[in-house]
Amino acid sequence: MSRVQDWIPAIDSGLHSTSPHKVQSTLKIATWNVNSLKVRLPHLQDWLAAQSPDVVCLQETKTEDAKFCLADIEQSGFSCCFSGQRTYNGVAILSRQPATEVQIGIPGYEDPQKRVIAATVEGVRIVCIYVPNGESVTSDKYPYKLAWLERLTSWLAEELRTHPQLALLGDFNIAPDDRDVYDPKAWAGQVLCSEPERQAFQRLLELGLVDSFRLFEQPERSYTWWDYRMNMFKRKLGLRIDHILLSAPLAPTCRSCLVDRDMRARERPSDHAPVVAELAL
Repeated sequence: MSRVQDWIPAIDSGLHSTSPHKVQSTLKIATWNVNSLKVRLPHLQDWLAAQSPDVVCLQETKTEDAKFCLADIEQSGFSCCFSGQRTYNGVAILSRQPATEVQIGIPGYEDPQKRVIAATVEGVRIVCIYVPNGESVTSDKYPYKLAWLERLTSWLAEELRTHPQLALLGDFNIAPDDRDVYDPKAWAGQVLCSEPERQAFQRLLELGLVDSFRLFEQPERSYTWWDYRMNMFKRKLGLRIDHILLSAPLAPTCRSCLVDRDMRARERPSDHAPVVAELAL
């Protein structure tokens, strides 16, 4: 995968330095809307074993906390923090190293829907989000989505001040531009692609966040979600609505970002595919 822009500044040769060389480590982070953890648990376990990520953010776990499959996750070698509810929503952060400073929900924002969880892993602030879908631009759920995004953005501005190394991962339910939509004309003005939603996404970028996927040259028609209906996956008709955004200090460490389409091709798959980024810290 070739890089669009070299973010890494020139490194001084250090000939006059007496400090030891820093050993570079990698952090492989991923996001995946599993669309029911109970149904997709075997897929998740297989994927964790095959891909060996360090941190995974899950959305739409659709599992209340008392029934969360913690033992199964731990058997795969991960600790886990989670916030869920029956049938709908639900988010979780899986990590090989212990997570600290766990935050559930947006502080000061009362919302019964379980859509946000944050934790610090290996010095990186991980924020896992499941943005409301909005249903349609004429639905009552659409203004809720826009208001929710506004509160998220305000909170993240504060988080970035205390956690400069921050990664925002999740199902954003927003296709940022026409490259991310299989038929831009048909989707113009529709939910997931409407101008107010795209402006909300842009405001996240204006905080200093960087879309890690666009740091690299990507194949055409690169999507993360395909409707179950009308054979959309096989026809390559999808949207890119799952994202990994990196703070300005973290973005230069990104070495790759890709969509793992293979998981969408399995039997009884989630309608989303994982997105994976690798950081060299």
